[in-house]
Amino acid sequence: MQRRLPDYLKRPIIDTDKTRTVRRILKTKCLNTVCENARCPNKNECYTKNTATFLIMGNNCTRNCRYCNITCAKPEALDFDEPLHVAQAVKALGLKYAVITSVTRDDMPDGGAGHFANCIYEIRNIMPDVKIEILTPDFKGNKNSLDTIIKAHPDVFNHNIETVRNVFKNARPQGDYDCSLEVLKYIKNNSDIITKSGLMVGLGETFEDIEQTLLDLKNAGCDIVTIGQYIQPSKEHLEVSKYYTPAEYEDLKALAEKIGIKHYQIGPLVRSSYRASELI
Repeated sequence: MQRRLPDYLKRPIIDTDKTRTVRRILKTKCLNTVCENARCPNKNECYTKNTATFLIMGNNCTRNCRYCNITCAKPEALDFDEPLHVAQAVKALGLKYAVITSVTRDDMPDGGAGHFANCIYEIRNIMPDVKIEILTPDFKGNKNSLDTIIKAHPDVFNHNIETVRNVFKNARPQGDYDCSLEVLKYIKNNSDIITKSGLMVGLGETFEDIEQTLLDLKNAGCDIVTIGQYIQPSKEHLEVSKYYTPAEYEDLKALAEKIGIKHYQIGPLVRSSYRASELI
């Protein structure tokens, strides 16, 4: 059954000089953003603040998560100039906080960890005072890949758990709930990097499921958690089982505090990179 999108999840279309400037800079540098590719509802709000989440390593993903709007197809050739172009865009946009994510690249031996690291190095070379958050895939739990990330030392390491254990295999058939937790735990235990994770609600989970996932993230040493509403990108994707009300998001905030998660962003339109700099 197709559920009607509540009014509080609708966002107006904004087209201003600022949003056009962001699009122009991204186009000039031949860069992708998760804002566009994943149809983020907060895209225009972020563009008006001269910010965007860079999507590196192409538009095509090697995994086919059933909630995600990014295309699962043969990966594109790696653009070795991309890290420099990302750094140049960060400077052109005047960012003080840069967020970089990627498609999953299971075709690469390191899962693209080296490419993430090169983006960090290039940004620091041009804009040494910029804070950098990366949102990575799980690298199949490869510790060498995680060590590459640790050496590059982003300010924030984000890896999304995405959903609760009971829903995980249906939503992310090529992922692994425990592997995601281990990735977060490894970064926390082997560095002083701030760790972050996020999940969507509305995929058929219970309140108790969410509580257990928050406990799992807390036990993995996760510093920051984001929770937002799943919105179906198309009829081919998983259906929304429930739209949480604003009051229920307040309950989730209380739950996070009860569990001891001190830093969180929880609300209907929250996405993993939404207002990321404010949490830091």
